[in-house]
Amino acid sequence: MPAGKMLWKPDPAFARRTNIAAFMKWMGKRGQTFSDYDELWKWSVDDLDGFWGAIWKYFDVADADYPVLGDRKMPGARWFEGAELNYAEQVFRRKREGASIVAKSERRAEKELSWQELERRAASVAARLRAEGVEGGDRVGAYLPNSPEAVEAFLGCASIGAIWSCCSSDFGAPAVIDRFSQIRPKVLIATDGYSYGGKWFDRTGAVASVLHALPEVKQLVHVKGREKSEPLEGSVPWEDFAAGKASPEYEPLPFDHPLWILYSSGTTGLPKPIVHGHGGIVIEHLKQLSLHNDLKPKDRLFWFTTTGWMMWNYMIGGLLQGVTAVLYNGSPSFPDMNALWELVESTETTFMGGSASYFAGCEKSEVEPRSSFSLKKLRGIGSTGSPLTSESFEWIYSAVGEDIWLASVSGGTDVCAPFVGGCPILPVYSGEIQCRCLGAKVESYDEQGNSLVGQVGELVVTEPMPSMPLYLWGDDDGSRYVESYFSMYPGVWRHGDWIEITKRGTCIIHGRSDATIKRMGVRIGTSEIYRAVETLPEVAETMAVDLEGTGDEGRLILFVVPSRGHEVDAALVDKIKAKIRKDLSPRHVPDEIIGAPSIPKTLNGKKLEVPVKKLLLGGDPARVMNRDSLSDPASVEFYVGLAKKRERKAEGN
Repeated sequence: MPAGKMLWKPDPAFARRTNIAAFMKWMGKRGQTFSDYDELWKWSVDDLDGFWGAIWKYFDVADADYPVLGDRKMPGARWFEGAELNYAEQVFRRKREGASIVAKSERRAEKELSWQELERRAASVAARLRAEGVEGGDRVGAYLPNSPEAVEAFLGCASIGAIWSCCSSDFGAPAVIDRFSQIRPKVLIATDGYSYGGKWFDRTGAVASVLHALPEVKQLVHVKGREKSEPLEGSVPWEDFAAGKASPEYEPLPFDHPLWILYSSGTTGLPKPIVHGHGGIVIEHLKQLSLHNDLKPKDRLFWFTTTGWMMWNYMIGGLLQGVTAVLYNGSPSFPDMNALWELVESTETTFMGGSASYFAGCEKSEVEPRSSFSLKKLRGIGSTGSPLTSESFEWIYSAVGEDIWLASVSGGTDVCAPFVGGCPILPVYSGEIQCRCLGAKVESYDEQGNSLVGQVGELVVTEPMPSMPLYLWGDDDGSRYVESYFSMYPGVWRHGDWIEITKRGTCIIHGRSDATIKRMGVRIGTSEIYRAVETLPEVAETMAVDLEGTGDEGRLILFVVPSRGHEVDAALVDKIKAKIRKDLSPRHVPDEIIGAPSIPKTLNGKKLEVPVKKLLLGGDPARVMNRDSLSDPASVEFYVGLAKKRERKAEGN
């Protein structure tokens, strides 16, 4: 399937009914007209005050007017100073009749929760948290799967201004401790286990380990993973928290009051705890889910995700629009690859999302949803997590439906939103993302900071966005924040993706430009893998390389230097995989584990993850690394040779 072939174009009647068309008409009545999306986008990034002020009014976020942008610099932009709001209150002011949540898991039948019941349960959680001494700014940690309980708990936290932070229940105890030990939650809400692929995974030991490492936790709340679960020692049952009859109370909070802490990783040290604010997330998700995903009240949004991926937070953002959130807890391929399509049919989902790897898996399994299921309600599909290939674009239009609007998107945990994504009034081209999102001034930079068109460069954002992090938790002087995003181009956000912006305004993501690893959209640092694996006595040293990008989609390779007297045999490979599965998660198990004689490093000891990645993707050794800067120039010969072998093998195929 050639990249750049037009696969879909909105018919005029469809385009006129979109939310973005309604917004443009509303702007026209106020004297601001746009002939097309490109004009609208340019205005949205040039006149930040005008655009975000219009979003504030269009979605009726609050009655009063406030200065939109007090300071335009990055980092340090100040938005809507003086405004007060509350995420949970914004959700429930749009409540309606019908289901707020439809949930299903491998163990639970489909269940609906009304808006009124969701609000009542969230209010009960809020009241119990207050009774436990939780106040605004205190952290509440959760170790939960994608379930109604997670949504109820989050909204209860938000109601009182407590800060929510969640790890997926498939994370191992060390990965949870690495995250929660930095934020020190006062309450921990945890499950005893979860089902995946028809198997039960007990988490009682992991919960005990996490509690032991977090002495600040004053109360453990137990969410049953199955009906016959035994109570966790010292815990309060979830129903005691959520089944009360408290009246809803919403704490008015400053625009930049912390809402939640998500986690993203650099290449060294612990995962970065990213703090987002109530106001920034509310206004960003209203804009994105309405104007770019075209979601309306009574729509049903399903995105296959875990609570450890920012797409869970994004999907829950649909509640701000009166949209029903469809939750699924389990494997997407159990009992077979039709599982999620069956869910889309039974829940009458109108917009479905998943990872690029999931759609590639459907294609390889020769699934054909259009012939097996009634998908008449489904009008849009979203894909993210890694670049969606041209072949997967073709599969969706041939196997799901030729009238489907496909919105491939790319963004980050760092802003909990896409930078580039879908637009329902633009055509869909194979292998390309439709547009740069409104309010996101995305550019492609070369190493000198020159803007590129039609060439691959660093994805940068040159103007502030409301949902950029307030700060990183524990980063008191802001140095880690600056180092993470602004060290390459001062005053310009550098995200760590390769991007190409085409002459027609579409975008192509070519994978990561740094050494972080992204699996099903969850980004971790290579250091997390090293901490897990290098504790094994048989392992001397390791280096992880994620070949996400052109020519080798999403293949994680772990190079292992064995300890003296050991070798990288089948037994050690199995042991390494089990260690990563236990300490991190199953999704971070490498696709290949390769024995290596040594790990190439710079003179100051930094592993050459990015240069080796470029080598394996076909880069010229003389251009991707400077051997004079290496502590042992001969250490790269093994990797140069491996790259040549892979190239010969690819040519042979």
